[in-house]
Amino acid sequence: MNKAKPYPDKILFDYGKQRTFTQDNNLQIALPIGGLGAGMICLNGYGGLQDFAIRNHPATSATPDGHGTTDAAFATLHIKGKKTITKLVEGPMPPEKIYNMGTKGQGFREGGFEGLPRFKNVNFQGEYPFGKVTLKDPNVPLQVNITGFNPFIPLDDENSSLPCAILEYTLTNRSQNKVDYDFAYHVSHLAAGVGNSKNSRNTPLSGGVYFHNTEHPNDESYGSATLTAIDHKPKTKAMWFRGGWFDSISALWREVSTGTFKTNAGNDSEELQGRNGGSIQLSGSLKKGESITYPILITWHFPNCHYTNPRPNNDSDDNTCCDANPSPPWRPFYAGIWNNAAEVATYIHKNYTSLRSRTQAFHDALFSSTVPNYVIDSVSANLGILKSPTFLRQENGNAWAWEGCFVENGCCAGSCTHVWNYAQAFPHLYPNIERSLREQELERTMDKYGHVTFRSALPDGDVGHGYHAASDGQLGGIMKVYREWQISGDLEWLKKMYPLAKRSLNYCIKAWDPDHKGILIEPHHNTYDIEFWGADGMCSSIYLGALAAFVQMARDVGKPNEAPFYEALGKKGAAYLDKHLFNGEYYYQKVQYKGLHNQSFAKYVAKVNRNSGEVDKLLKKEGPKYQYGTGCISDGVIGAWMAKIYDIPTAQNRIRTRRTLKAIFQHNFRHDLSDHACTQRPGYANGTDPGLLLCSWPHGNKPTLPFVYSDEVWTGIEYQVASHLIEEGLIKEGLTIVKAVRSRHNGRSRNPWNEYECGNYYARALASYAVLNSLAGFNYSRAKKTLSLSPKLQNKRFRTFISTATGFGTLTLTKTQLTIDMIEGELEVEKLSITGKRVKLAKPIHATAGKRAIVKL
Repeated sequence: MNKAKPYPDKILFDYGKQRTFTQDNNLQIALPIGGLGAGMICLNGYGGLQDFAIRNHPATSATPDGHGTTDAAFATLHIKGKKTITKLVEGPMPPEKIYNMGTKGQGFREGGFEGLPRFKNVNFQGEYPFGKVTLKDPNVPLQVNITGFNPFIPLDDENSSLPCAILEYTLTNRSQNKVDYDFAYHVSHLAAGVGNSKNSRNTPLSGGVYFHNTEHPNDESYGSATLTAIDHKPKTKAMWFRGGWFDSISALWREVSTGTFKTNAGNDSEELQGRNGGSIQLSGSLKKGESITYPILITWHFPNCHYTNPRPNNDSDDNTCCDANPSPPWRPFYAGIWNNAAEVATYIHKNYTSLRSRTQAFHDALFSSTVPNYVIDSVSANLGILKSPTFLRQENGNAWAWEGCFVENGCCAGSCTHVWNYAQAFPHLYPNIERSLREQELERTMDKYGHVTFRSALPDGDVGHGYHAASDGQLGGIMKVYREWQISGDLEWLKKMYPLAKRSLNYCIKAWDPDHKGILIEPHHNTYDIEFWGADGMCSSIYLGALAAFVQMARDVGKPNEAPFYEALGKKGAAYLDKHLFNGEYYYQKVQYKGLHNQSFAKYVAKVNRNSGEVDKLLKKEGPKYQYGTGCISDGVIGAWMAKIYDIPTAQNRIRTRRTLKAIFQHNFRHDLSDHACTQRPGYANGTDPGLLLCSWPHGNKPTLPFVYSDEVWTGIEYQVASHLIEEGLIKEGLTIVKAVRSRHNGRSRNPWNEYECGNYYARALASYAVLNSLAGFNYSRAKKTLSLSPKLQNKRFRTFISTATGFGTLTLTKTQLTIDMIEGELEVEKLSITGKRVKLAKPIHATAGKRAIVKL
């Protein structure tokens, strides 16, 4: 029997600098740079750009070679003088990428620049939203530092949604002599249209090049892009040499490597066939020790989105099937603000100083938190999911999301409720966006009976209701209505949502607890893509949380008379859990199919006889497939976790919840998975990797066919458990799990900025944000104007980043005082609790940006 122990203190309490990646550990790095719902480009581990997912769908570089070329953006540096030298401003390409298991069997025919001479040494450091690359070469007198980012400003969703990538190139003279140089940046035509290079157009733009096309204005490929230098006036080549084969890059390299860069206005090509692109060049001189920074800006704008969910029927009567150029069903959020990429570029040029400094201020506040370095690493790294193609946003501001991303398509549509249940960053950093998801669930995907379809429509609209509701997703959504109310303090919004939440909850009771036992017992669908039959601890814990949340909401909207039934049901369910589903160590499931209202399985197996097939005989022997039974499931008390971090007073037994958490760590955490058998999807954690299994059966009785992902390791569930362990005082156990997750994402085997599950940039990993708040013991209710801070780490001076609906900043706690520093916005507090004790306030606290509040303790 596995009995895991936490890592030693020396490993767990590391407050040093963030990791630096070099050599083999640069292989998988791809840090997302893009806007909320606006697409992204990734900065890779050796200083280049890849994964141009800028056209409203995922796009990664992990595709086989073809006869054509791919999107490209790259910098070159030419050192002038007697001994000239020219380099691609990137580090060595990892050798594993060259052949890449045969996908590059044509010789790596991608951007066309990959074979150019490179810097010899590179290291990468990521502190999201910034990615930083350092390039050195003994034969190059200039060191190059690259900082890539997109504006990330909590609460300012408009400026955080800019469709752009910003790359700051800092050149520093490390030699003893003055150095003359040409620095150039080159971008292929990012808006060339589809399959017709004659439609691409290039126009000089102040500071660079404007790329656009002559496709129909409703076409999905219609759009634009720009390449510019901020606060500098470069020479501009608005159009590359147009020819076949490798002509464009060959001609371009000849110019930059010989110091003969030729400018043009984009209209002097002999013909429009062939590969297209544009370049800018900046020349200068640096004396010994001098530096200069060139901010390079790439913007994009593709206003037409033709993907819908569900897909329209072929017999649609809206005439789109017969229209060669139908209007797009929806447009991205940024398309309602800017008309093209040039407007985006102009806006950023005018506001660059502010956008840069505000993003830096957010970064500095987050990374000033006095928690172990790998905790901030996990919290910050997964914020990239918000900037990835996983998240989409419509022109009206409403959110919609995938679960994750495959190579060229999204994975698992519809803002899946039971996956986004785990995500905790949006409600704190961009609460208005998160509220749109609650409205999506209850206003547009719920029918008159209360059935919530757990995959929503895109664009906004009705959905079908012919499939299971997801018990964990629907009940979790009710808890999140309460969370959003506490964060926003918007009572009118709560009054609007309250009757909808009531309808949803009543549906859940009727569907899964028709006998009012306070427990989910009828077959109930869940995040493991199957139905649990019989009473189970996991989903029932969310049920208890939803009942408790509704009781609080009923009182808050002035309808306390509607609370008693649900309150009594919650207490009844908590007693049932303790009496029937607790084995002394943890809560489990009692698989049941007889005696239920749903008799479908019982009737089916009643027909099984000795002539039946092996599948039917197995069902007759063990009951429904895909259960966990007496297993110790890591999600076993997830509802109690949600209740804890949302500050909902659930009736679930806290002592037994803590025992369950302790058992989950002891039985499910593995320091080494070498002897663990996984026939499912082992790529998330395998071999010598550490990780928390989704489930184990420490006392035997594992079903022949347990729930389908049971032997896997998912980071979102690891963070959920880690946060809950910390909340319940099992701090070292929680930190051990977080440390294990980040050790697996080491840059060589996995990307540190992409904790994938069923697809890249998987939403469930956003549970990592909760770990920071749990370590801080932080909770703020704008509705009540109450602030609680109860740090779990014994630091003499504890600091944590906070973000609320009205502002973001830091809290700093010592033995004698609490200091509130708001970087933007404000924070109002009427009731204060420190380490569980009420602090008497002479008057309410009102901290604002630039005016800190100090409370003597």
